[in-house]
Amino acid sequence: EGRNAPKSVLLSHDIEHAKLVEEALNIQSSHRVRLLVPRRGEKRRLVQHALTNARDALDRRLLESASQRRLLEGLAETLELDFPPNRIEVYDNSHTSGSQAVGAMIVAGLGGLTKNAYRKFNIRIGAKPGSGAAIKPGDDYGMMRQVLMRRFARLQKEDPDRTDKQWPDLVVVDGGAGQLSVAGEVFADLGVRDVALAAVAKGPERTAGRERIYLPGRAPIMLPPSDPVLYFLQRLRDEAHRFAIGAHRTRRSRDLRRSELDEILGVGSKRKRALLHRFGSVRAVADAGLQDLQEVGGINHKVAQLIYNHFHSN
Repeated sequence: EGRNAPKSVLLSHDIEHAKLVEEALNIQSSHRVRLLVPRRGEKRRLVQHALTNARDALDRRLLESASQRRLLEGLAETLELDFPPNRIEVYDNSHTSGSQAVGAMIVAGLGGLTKNAYRKFNIRIGAKPGSGAAIKPGDDYGMMRQVLMRRFARLQKEDPDRTDKQWPDLVVVDGGAGQLSVAGEVFADLGVRDVALAAVAKGPERTAGRERIYLPGRAPIMLPPSDPVLYFLQRLRDEAHRFAIGAHRTRRSRDLRRSELDEILGVGSKRKRALLHRFGSVRAVADAGLQDLQEVGGINHKVAQLIYNHFHSN
């Protein structure tokens, strides 16, 4: 759409309504477009080569699909699900000392990772996550609660009858029993049913292959390091972690470019970066003492005094 078609389109076989297709392509293009079915010569060899590539690609896709189906069936057996999940949502959070916190959701299913369904959530520090006390910086449980509350409250509002295939069959959270408990509380508060829950905790010293899988009402599961289901869960967790870190870095970079520090005379991009690297957030800079500010690289006494005065003028 919005691009000219080539003057000649080579086909492997005749198609119905070829003239109508040509007319449609001619309308969108600045030149005449012809559909050709070459019978011999170099153009025929090009079409045969394209057919071979297409068949190979289809074979690979079918093989991947069959492999993915076996993984989903194995996952359902391991987690004692009623059926292999068609849609899996995996959640993770990323932040720096509690600042610029971002929640991430990735989606996977029979077709593998569904990247156009990924979502990120800018976590609102200080806001209540749906129930209980307000979230404090570094409160991983509160952050997960807020993300899941926002996600499933919106699903209930936009697709209450679950007809748009946006509801997951399985939710996996990064973490252990605590994160699993938070997810269960959110589902109970919202009345969410028929969505399975699991949490994947890293092994001791974050050792791959020693993860524990936590499930509601069951003892943690440890799969053999060579188990394909464990490898599948590791891939999903790692993809959620990668996406969360990327979203966090984007938010942090944006905040670096635009913050209250920009209003202070003598604080340019380098000093702003140094301050945020040291303290983690503008709020922490505001709470810092004069001596603490002077200890930041590139901040002399005069600039430290300007920063301190800016936040303590009242």
